[in-house]
Amino acid sequence: MGINWLNEVEMRKDDLIKDTQALLQINSVLNEEEVSPESPFGKGIEEALQFLLQKGKADGFVTKNVDHFAGHIEHGQGKDLVGILCHVDVVPEGDGWTDEPFSATIRDGKIFARGAIDDKGPTMAAYYALKIVKEMELPLSKRVRIIIGTDEESGWQCVDHYFKQEEMPTIGFAPDADFPIIHAEKGLGDIQLHLKFEGEENQSPAVTLLSFDSGRRLNMVPDHAQATLEISEGMDEITHAFQSFISENAVEGEFTEEGSALTLSIKGVSAHAMEPDNGVNAGYHLATFLNTLPLDLNAATYVAFISEKLAFDSRGKKLGIDYHDAVSADLTVNVGVFHYEKEASIGSIGVNIRFPVTCDTESVKGKLMQVTQENSFEVNKFRVVPPHHVPKEHELIQTLQKVYEEQTGEKADLLAIGGGTYARSLQAGVAFGPLFPGREDVAHQKDEHIFIEDLVKATAIYAQAIYELAK
Repeated sequence: MGINWLNEVEMRKDDLIKDTQALLQINSVLNEEEVSPESPFGKGIEEALQFLLQKGKADGFVTKNVDHFAGHIEHGQGKDLVGILCHVDVVPEGDGWTDEPFSATIRDGKIFARGAIDDKGPTMAAYYALKIVKEMELPLSKRVRIIIGTDEESGWQCVDHYFKQEEMPTIGFAPDADFPIIHAEKGLGDIQLHLKFEGEENQSPAVTLLSFDSGRRLNMVPDHAQATLEISEGMDEITHAFQSFISENAVEGEFTEEGSALTLSIKGVSAHAMEPDNGVNAGYHLATFLNTLPLDLNAATYVAFISEKLAFDSRGKKLGIDYHDAVSADLTVNVGVFHYEKEASIGSIGVNIRFPVTCDTESVKGKLMQVTQENSFEVNKFRVVPPHHVPKEHELIQTLQKVYEEQTGEKADLLAIGGGTYARSLQAGVAFGPLFPGREDVAHQKDEHIFIEDLVKATAIYAQAIYELAK
């Protein structure tokens, strides 16, 4: 059957763009203050989930809301199930946007919004792909189910909850990364380190660190950092040193004085934790400066560990945990959250580690525990999601390679990434687009966007893929 899939998308292009904008205009960042049984991750995320489920129902699909944690939209008949795993939650918008982050402004052939490429734009592409297959009344021997997650950017509670109650697809893909095909994903580790506070009765420091904060998510490079200091002597010298520091390091920073209190702040550049070197970690810079000051004992220990064991080392060499393999390349380290509060005796560091598929995570944990103990820290949490790998010979890989090459005329090379997608929830699942080779990866960054041309092309690829996997 010769189907011009791109032409089918072009006939629905205006509706595809309009619906994509409408979904992107919903602020679906996790909001823990709004948590309830009807919105376990906040009202915005629930609104985005309902938007898709109601659209699916209106278009004649079978839909289901699974306790507001997730939902699905289904089409077709048969015993076997093909899964398309998407998510509607997004990371915090961050600062420095040209347009409002949830405006879904169209400019220069692109739709700008938080979630445009990760993952609401691709979700709508997958939805329209299934809609095309349904409207063309193409015969299928399997069911196809778009599974809509709501907590992908935080803890994956949504898919954990969903698959306790619902059927696991035999094969599937997640439209939440790069084209051509990602068949290997690194293991994901979220680690919490805590400073062991010591007594300071006999201290009279020239500078006391009252608070230090940077970052909101472990899977993002922090783009802002702030510290408040109590200065007993040397205020002018410190402010001059800070001005020199930000100039020498080519970062933006500012300070405010109020009596003996000094507040310092630095701006960085946000990026996805899968490649921390794509961003500028504001927390690293501020901790490095603080490490030059005559601080109180606990603060000095806290910033020294950051500066000397973590800062500007995305491969974990300072910690002694660096690792590389041929399938998925380097282990990476991102410190995404810093929080120090003297009055409450809190000194925490939130670390995100991406492990290559052959890496021994227990060995990494052992080395990390040793180096932290030697520096007056302890590991309070070490949560690891195992790596994921689908062999190149698998029928899923073969089918998707055929589709991609037919649609683009380019070779469908297999890729490995440091990011984690819902594809790893499936025994045979891969990440499949929507970012085309040569396009800048702007996920988790300011001015996140998707090219309308790419949205259309991805929809055509997904439509053919759904048909080929389920026919």
